[in-house]
Amino acid sequence: MKKRALPITGGTPLPFGPRRADGWVNFSLFSRHATAVTLVIRELDGPRRGKIQEIRLDPTLHRSGDIWHARVHTDHRLCYGYRLEGSDQANAAQTFSPGQILIDPYCRHLAPRPWGHASPVGAEPLCLIDTESSFDWQGDRPLRTPLADTVIYELHVRGFTRHKTSQVSAPGTFQGVIDKIDYLCSLGVTAVEFLPVTAWDETDNRFFDPDSGARLLNLWGYNPLTFFALHGGLAAKPQAAMDEFKTMVRSLHQAGIEVILDMVFNHTGESDLAGVTSSFRGIDNQVYYLVDPNNGEYLNFSGCGNTLNCNHPVVRRLIIDALRYWVQEMHVDGFRFDLAAIFSRGRNGVVLTEAPLIEEIAEDPVLRDTKIIAEAWDASGLYQVGSFSSDPRWLEWNGRFRDDVRRFFAGLPDSVSTLASRLAGSSDLYGTSGRGPLNSINFVTSHDGFTLYDLVSYDHKHNQRNGEQNRDGEVHNLSWNSGHEGDPAAEDILVLRRRRMRSLIGVLLLSQGVPMLTAGDEFGRTQQGNNNSWCQDNEIGWLDWSLAETNRDLLRFVRFCIQLRKNHRCFRRDLFFPPPQHDGTDHHPEISWQSLHPGKPDWSAECQTLGCLLHDPGDEADFLLLFNGSRSHDAPFIIPALPPSRTSCHWRMIIDSSAAPPADCSSATAGAKIDAGTELVVGTMGLVVLQSHRSKPTPPRPRSR
Repeated sequence: MKKRALPITGGTPLPFGPRRADGWVNFSLFSRHATAVTLVIRELDGPRRGKIQEIRLDPTLHRSGDIWHARVHTDHRLCYGYRLEGSDQANAAQTFSPGQILIDPYCRHLAPRPWGHASPVGAEPLCLIDTESSFDWQGDRPLRTPLADTVIYELHVRGFTRHKTSQVSAPGTFQGVIDKIDYLCSLGVTAVEFLPVTAWDETDNRFFDPDSGARLLNLWGYNPLTFFALHGGLAAKPQAAMDEFKTMVRSLHQAGIEVILDMVFNHTGESDLAGVTSSFRGIDNQVYYLVDPNNGEYLNFSGCGNTLNCNHPVVRRLIIDALRYWVQEMHVDGFRFDLAAIFSRGRNGVVLTEAPLIEEIAEDPVLRDTKIIAEAWDASGLYQVGSFSSDPRWLEWNGRFRDDVRRFFAGLPDSVSTLASRLAGSSDLYGTSGRGPLNSINFVTSHDGFTLYDLVSYDHKHNQRNGEQNRDGEVHNLSWNSGHEGDPAAEDILVLRRRRMRSLIGVLLLSQGVPMLTAGDEFGRTQQGNNNSWCQDNEIGWLDWSLAETNRDLLRFVRFCIQLRKNHRCFRRDLFFPPPQHDGTDHHPEISWQSLHPGKPDWSAECQTLGCLLHDPGDEADFLLLFNGSRSHDAPFIIPALPPSRTSCHWRMIIDSSAAPPADCSSATAGAKIDAGTELVVGTMGLVVLQSHRSKPTPPRPRSR
């Protein structure tokens, strides 16, 4: 018996994407410049299972303005996509490909496939409409952790647990993250920032390993196919990716850990005009991308072949709808926006003064309680750290913090004053706009660049295994190899590297602002000098968990610093330090500076020493931080007196990054007593922290009878 075609009616133009109800599915797609649209459907069950139907939409019935829509009457599971036709000759910016079956920008699911197996993009419908399933959130609500209490941990779902040493039930998956929640809690972080989890084609990499000849994969996923659908390869069962992701979010929330997603809205995986047309290019190229109308070439501000036309109203709506989806349906707590300076560019690439998308994200009522973090630069030199937006809702990856801290602990000149600015919360960047230190996301390393261990072990990148003759990756690393390039190295070199790692961790976690750690830095993971491991789906790009035991002393030090930060509010202020008072009172400034001698800072380019005294009248303890950025000379600091309000206290050493563990960190009760006015030597590349500690009153002597 001949199988009947699916019944179809006109449908409705909104909402965009697929919407299932009892007995039907409504489809809605924007395309202004298409002259014809064909809906391609393959049923996954029922009497027409496996049959592909191509339904050419009648513009008199299925088009409203620029929106093509149809209602298909079925209860069955479907895969679908679109073919679009247009007049390419009418405009050089139009690139319709009627031979391709395109992905709906609003689809929530893509047909699942195992990791490393390419989808036949364009050859068959990939958008999946499954039967609706309920998920028990068990009363899950947003955590809304205050920024002052936030410590972010950046990780890649696959790389985090894919290594054989991870000892998880499903390596490289959302379940693997769940299995590591106890570890995350013991570390003390309050938020996990995931590298992209939306669908990408990990086989889109055209490079080969020069040693093995094997095709390299796209590990990181900064080439999105869609902004809604999860990447099935990150799930233990790709067909259950949504439930596995939700379970991970719920489990992290139950442990008090927020979820932040790295979202890529600056470009897509379609690359340049030589790339694979999978969605946006074939739907409406000149709306979705920044295109030169004269020759059809992309304006490539992302460095990835194309640039999304973020401030076009249709694209803007797509982005806002995607963010709302992740908050409302998937319960995420915030977003980090990759190359977010592109949000400032208008249709011709010119930088806008008040970019609509930036304002709309900050003002959207659904997103109001989320954390929004901008990587405030792009690949074409637009650098907006400190000026991305004056709205206090926007946080920024503080690239200045990274660079200035690296400069000081690489022994480079003219780095003391900038280090002081970063320690105090970067008021030079955020103060003039009325924002505060918590608008700064502080980091020393991230996924992009050297790991912490490699930062102190390599002068130069070693990216040969990426297959691009070491041409890729950042050249300006502000690193120092501690006297020997890479491993193996002599013991004295390793001692210096461990000292510098402790110093860098201490600066990160004890500075004003919101700190971000990169996964594995807490136990000294290495990428063997590779500073662009986006394609290293192997032991270079995976965390070796055996290092958590090998370098357990470094891990203990990181935990100590995180807990110290949590215990004392002077490290996590929401306002900048007030200027010193000169009213004749004995008020001690809340922050004061010195070089080797109390009250005498040295801001000259040659100076490599800095002391910082933090006084919080509302806290029981003050802190003195001493830094030595010299590669070759110890620094003899004279210890200042405690503020007058601490007359019953004395200094205790709680951190000495030069000391061999376990003497590198200890509680104030166990730390060595340091008297004011004495000379304290801080080793090369060292950090020392003193804490005021109240002296116990001497017990009275018993009276003699």
